[in-house]
Amino acid sequence: MKKSARLSCCMVITLLSVIFACLACAKEKNMNMPPTSSTDIMVVKDTVRSADTISAADTSKPSVDGAKFLALGDSYTIGQSVDASERFPAQTVQLLAAQDIKVESLHYIATTGWTTFNLMSAISSKNTAADYDIVTLLIGVNDQYRGIDIGEYGAKFEELLDKAVQVARGGPNHVFVLSIPDYGYTPYGRGNKQQITKEIDAYNAINKEITRRKSITYIDITPSTRQAESDPSLVAYDGLHPSGKEYAKWAKMLAPLIKDVLK
Repeated sequence: MKKSARLSCCMVITLLSVIFACLACAKEKNMNMPPTSSTDIMVVKDTVRSADTISAADTSKPSVDGAKFLALGDSYTIGQSVDASERFPAQTVQLLAAQDIKVESLHYIATTGWTTFNLMSAISSKNTAADYDIVTLLIGVNDQYRGIDIGEYGAKFEELLDKAVQVARGGPNHVFVLSIPDYGYTPYGRGNKQQITKEIDAYNAINKEITRRKSITYIDITPSTRQAESDPSLVAYDGLHPSGKEYAKWAKMLAPLIKDVLK
């Protein structure tokens, strides 16, 4: 009896050892498996979002016939509080496409809250290539909001404009400057509208003078943004930034000018 019990016990131990060995092998195999396709997709999405780049075509297979568009700025360029397709550069590309003018890729160097200093630092850190057919520049509202000296703003804006011309392979004719919107007419700024408007006008006077002096196209969108006071649909849900409807008006001003230099 004792011998039989010892034999049974040995058999059980052996069987358990085999089972544990199989489990360990399976675990090791699973740890070395490559990521699933769903994981890969998430990584790609996160990369695109952090790079802040929207492509008008498959950038893995760039077309030799399409133009490259670079949009420089802050929240007004990146389209805070609207869908990516509603940003004014994206809507401009859509209008151009409707007229058989192909933009192969649209890239952004723009982030909400950026001043002229932040934008210049970002451009420099990215080693931006000088191969863009179209470059837009809209910057200054955060300089005004933070009370940055207007002379300092002017100097930094001119530096940025020179950089924009440098990365535009078509030269100054392929650079477009947009004026600073007046957020004093939005629900957010209405309580201090007079002061905001006064300062925005002063900053715009500086960037307009510099732009015109360099024979670069200047688009005055500021009057359009002041219509938000009587038309709430021109303001995004956050009560501060433009809506896609307002951005569409900017795109309609910009698209014909871009068409003229690309045709």
